[in-house]
Amino acid sequence: MRGIALFGKVHLLDTTLRDGEQTPGVSLTLDEKLSIARQLDALGVDVIEAGSAVTSEGEREAMKAVAGEGLRAEIASYVRARTDDVDLALDCDVNSIHLVVPVSDLHIKSKLRSDRDSVMRSAVTVTEYAKDHGLVVELSGEDASRADEAYLKSLYKAGIDAGADRLCYCDTVGVLVPEKSFEIFSRLSDLPAPVSVHCHDDFGQATANTVAALRGGASQAHVTVNGIGERGGNTSLEEVVMTLESLYGIKTEIRCQELYSLSRLVSRLTGIPVAPNKAIVGENAFTHEAGIHVHGLLADTSTYEPIHPETVGRKRRIVLGKHAGRSSVELALRELGIECTKGELAEILSRVKDLGDKGKRVADADLQTIAEIVLSIEKEPKVKLDEFTVVSGNRATPTASVRIIVNGAEMLVAGTGVGPVDAAINAIRRTISGVTDVRLEEYHVDAITGGTSALVEVWVTMAMGDRSITARGAGADIIMASVEAVLEGINRLMQLEEDG
Repeated sequence: MRGIALFGKVHLLDTTLRDGEQTPGVSLTLDEKLSIARQLDALGVDVIEAGSAVTSEGEREAMKAVAGEGLRAEIASYVRARTDDVDLALDCDVNSIHLVVPVSDLHIKSKLRSDRDSVMRSAVTVTEYAKDHGLVVELSGEDASRADEAYLKSLYKAGIDAGADRLCYCDTVGVLVPEKSFEIFSRLSDLPAPVSVHCHDDFGQATANTVAALRGGASQAHVTVNGIGERGGNTSLEEVVMTLESLYGIKTEIRCQELYSLSRLVSRLTGIPVAPNKAIVGENAFTHEAGIHVHGLLADTSTYEPIHPETVGRKRRIVLGKHAGRSSVELALRELGIECTKGELAEILSRVKDLGDKGKRVADADLQTIAEIVLSIEKEPKVKLDEFTVVSGNRATPTASVRIIVNGAEMLVAGTGVGPVDAAINAIRRTISGVTDVRLEEYHVDAITGGTSALVEVWVTMAMGDRSITARGAGADIIMASVEAVLEGINRLMQLEEDG
């Protein structure tokens, strides 16, 4: 790869805290920015764009906190071509600025109502000012993919003469294609400064364009966790890293096993769910149902997995439905610690497929129930609900009290939450906190029927140690269905722990 040959390694600038936060509806608090920044630093990114200092006083406080955290990564602020933006960035104690200058005639004339010469003068003035104040400068051409390349290169050269340390080419509305990206960065690689690539995913090409740019001569990629960002989002950090590592054999110095936990953190704090079919970090990335696939996995996992899930901090998951085969059910039963004869396995498989044909998902708890019926196993639940009460309203903090029997002992505990369901689940978790460490990892609700009395189905993923299990509850009362699902998951996990 030319970029690596020129500048030694692929560098990553993560802009989750700036461009990612510009996702509609996302607003991160100071503590949330710090949490993400710490994990990005532990992951091994080179630069963290902590925000835009001009945004607000709260944004500057958060950026200053990130800059003062003593992280290994360089901390940057987005700035416009204005010296007062640089002053605000300096107040945040950042190491560098990402100086973004519109370079297409469309942006220069329609947005700035200016001209090429004025834009170039502003870029030079602000670059010199920032360098005089000890900042690293990355000079970025906004909408570069729709700009005149000759003008763009002249602006870059003027920026280098003014002291710019790095350059950046922005595909602001995602109109590049990989072939063109490679050609452009091959031409830009003769500039005497490292060039970054900043792509957006409006046409689903961001990762492909970024990798092509790195092959062509770029030395740094701008990325966001989960590919979040405005409109279609930005280049996905995890996709670029794993494409380089697994498909090109390029070591990025990223701690890949931390990718999934970082993805989950960002999804939780931003409130932006990750699509199940999202590459690398989506829930289905290492999930298998089709029987022929699972049969192949049992022989050799590489038959249907391009990388081992553990590489990115994941685990393989087998789900059951109408596509399940004997191998799928056998493997799932084995993970539940259940042994059966060939005849019993055939009966369990038949019942699983019957549920699948009816459009039902078969959770771990469902499979175990089916197996217990077929094998005539009766197991007393470890945790039983005796009664619960929930209070909620526009002037009341949602509060739940639950009376639960845990291993024969009665416990009465209250809990609060952001809503009645959350309060009930928190109360249940408190009752068992001294008995076992069970975590709620996922919570999902489906309305089975319509109307205010709709039947709902609640799915939860509960975890204990490194083991997780899916359970469900159903009913017209969403709180009761949630409690049922959580208790089912807790009981299954406690039983698995007892069975060893």
